[in-house]
Amino acid sequence: MSRWDLIYDGYEPAAERQREALCTLGNGYFATRGAAPESSADEAHYPGTYVSGCYDRLSAQVGGQDADNADLVNVPNWLPLTFRADGGEWFDLDRACAEGRLLSYGQELNLRRGVLTRLLRCRDAAGRTFRLAQRRIVSMDEPHLAAMQTTIVPEDWTGVLEVRSALDGRVANTGVARYRDLPAEHLVREDPADPGDPEAQLLTTITATSRIGIAVAARTRSSEPAERSRRTEPGWTAQDLRIEVREGAEVTIEKVAAVYTSRDRAVEEHGRAALAAVRRAEGFDGLLERHALAWAHLWRRAQLRLDHADVQRVLNLHIFHVLQTVSPHCAELDVGVPARGLHGEAYRGHVFWDELFILPFLTMRFPEIAKALLMYRWRRLPAARRAAAAVGRRGAMYPWQSAADGREETQRVHLNPRSGRWLRDHSHLQRHVGLTIAHNVWRFYEATGDTEFLAEYGTEIILEIARYFADLAAYDRSIDRYRIRGVMGPDEYHDAYPDRDEPGLDDNAYTNVLTAWLLHRALDALALLPEDRRTELRERLALTREEITRFEDVRRRLYVPFHDGVISQFEGYGDLEELDWPGYRGRYGDIRRLDRILEAEGDSTNRYKASKQADVLMLFYVLTPQELDDILRRLGYEHGPDLIARTTAYYLPRTSHGSTLSSLVHAWILASTDGDRAWRVFREALSGDLEDVQHGTTAEGVHLGAMAGTVDLVQRCYAGMNTQGGTLHLNPRLPAAIGELRLGLRYRGHWGIDLVCHQDRLKVTLRPGAALPIRIAPGDQDVLIQPGDSWETPLRNGRTPADGE
Repeated sequence: MSRWDLIYDGYEPAAERQREALCTLGNGYFATRGAAPESSADEAHYPGTYVSGCYDRLSAQVGGQDADNADLVNVPNWLPLTFRADGGEWFDLDRACAEGRLLSYGQELNLRRGVLTRLLRCRDAAGRTFRLAQRRIVSMDEPHLAAMQTTIVPEDWTGVLEVRSALDGRVANTGVARYRDLPAEHLVREDPADPGDPEAQLLTTITATSRIGIAVAARTRSSEPAERSRRTEPGWTAQDLRIEVREGAEVTIEKVAAVYTSRDRAVEEHGRAALAAVRRAEGFDGLLERHALAWAHLWRRAQLRLDHADVQRVLNLHIFHVLQTVSPHCAELDVGVPARGLHGEAYRGHVFWDELFILPFLTMRFPEIAKALLMYRWRRLPAARRAAAAVGRRGAMYPWQSAADGREETQRVHLNPRSGRWLRDHSHLQRHVGLTIAHNVWRFYEATGDTEFLAEYGTEIILEIARYFADLAAYDRSIDRYRIRGVMGPDEYHDAYPDRDEPGLDDNAYTNVLTAWLLHRALDALALLPEDRRTELRERLALTREEITRFEDVRRRLYVPFHDGVISQFEGYGDLEELDWPGYRGRYGDIRRLDRILEAEGDSTNRYKASKQADVLMLFYVLTPQELDDILRRLGYEHGPDLIARTTAYYLPRTSHGSTLSSLVHAWILASTDGDRAWRVFREALSGDLEDVQHGTTAEGVHLGAMAGTVDLVQRCYAGMNTQGGTLHLNPRLPAAIGELRLGLRYRGHWGIDLVCHQDRLKVTLRPGAALPIRIAPGDQDVLIQPGDSWETPLRNGRTPADGE
């Protein structure tokens, strides 16, 4: 199978929604699911188009409580296009399939060019045979445009072909079953305006509460003369084309669409802008040429190649979907990165902590995108300050879930579909999202050397988050240490103690260790500023010498719990009961959502040493072994040389991998100790969405953090790359299944860094530019590579154990 094609042979209604998500096309501004143009929302299909950052809020009664929910809005559908022979039935994919009249069907997504192609043959109820070829793009060249080309051949009949091309604003946010009882009508329907152009259509609407104007325009042309008529109703407009066709002669229909909103820059009025865009747009072939060229430029910057075709194809798919969600077009937009991409409505399109897994890939290739995502957090710093002040804390408390304005969007109740009960949801207590944001800012600076960003924005973000965590830490005289109580870690199976009424856990190790790391980095960031800038910032933030002293004190005396020679997930974790893992696997098979299983039984995961996903082990993902060792030693914890191995061995069998991110983190950690197992877990992480391992979640939107994380694992873990101290560190560690890995990177302004890693050697080539300092391990060789030079070195003990592939 090609490394650049995702191919489906045959039509499977039960798998269609998953295919729609995986065949989504987008350009960072908007994206459209890979739904069949002749289909509307039903159990098999869910057409959805989403504009980045376009949210709307509706109020509801949820689990007996008043609540409001901000959703990424499903905007008017530009796809609708169907056909029929004169007087016959309109083509319906599912009806044709059910009645045995769908003769062949195939779908192919070409990742290199960003083109979705569909080929089918069908008969109508009167026995007339159609052959159809359809290509679709969402332009990566012009972010407001999309286009579809449909070629129809009447194989055994002559007569009138009718084609209906529509714009449908009667859509709602109904793509996730568990949300369907909640308000979903985010669009106020308007009567379609007459565009004054026989080829054009225009549909405008406005979101219910955020009052964002949305305009979708389309231009439909045919290769043969057509008689046209127009149909409209509130929220819907269509053109019907009647075309004389001959047996065996093809006719081609081109539909070009434009999407604009009232939030767009350099636009006087979004409706007129959309209409003007489709009028001046090239034909499909011209749009495709420019679109494919834009993708070629992106793939050149995203260069990552390894000699394993199956893995390469999935990595290409993952890069493709990341860049469709956050492309260079996002650089001037005020948007975050939704955890499920622009591919569906799961998590309501909210922004979580997934930048932790997405930014490393972007920073080394598309730093302008990474910076834009950090600026989304910067612009919501005032909201984070207000949130901290509301609970009596200094600094900035970022929300676990964010949408338009930076307020906390996390639901306070959630439905367990297994039991049918609404349950209290305490996941807003995952304060570690702020630690992630500060971590991302610092890592961005390390990789890019962007001192201007650090001075103007980054240091303030870091300091304000540090102030919050320093204030959150309370001194416990009985142990002479600071403790952080009432939070949750990354593991969402534990949100409270089984013997307490109030939610929250004490001294989550991931939170406490990263707080110590953050307070150290805050002081570093402040010291990096020029003296006048440092003074100005401290005065503006009213950052006193006493607070700085507290930073120092807290980072040296934070409490980290241990038990049985390993880091405890939180204080008291070691006292929890052991779960009967074999029993539950034998009874239920898939126990990824063990929390739902136990709750339906009247039990709770809070009672057990059972984790949904990596929690303590996340420390080994975000920090280098040296960083973690330094933090623990500064805190006064002597832990021995095998702490990582012991802790990993303890938590691996106690984790159910209820999050797609979990396998990714475990594969990273195991890469240095157990190459066989690491490779198997990595392959599991790769299959998360492609095989829908969570049974239906991919249909609701891809898991973008897990997708980007697999690419980053190859980039940073297998190539052994980190960017600390102004030097590019390389310590390749290829799995036995990979013989060669090629990467093209950007580091601190160096655009042309090419790495070629083999099992036994490493070659680094620097294109014209400035000299590049590199440190190679093992052996810690310091090398200064000059522009235009290549440098090659053998690797000792660089390969992981063989895994039989």
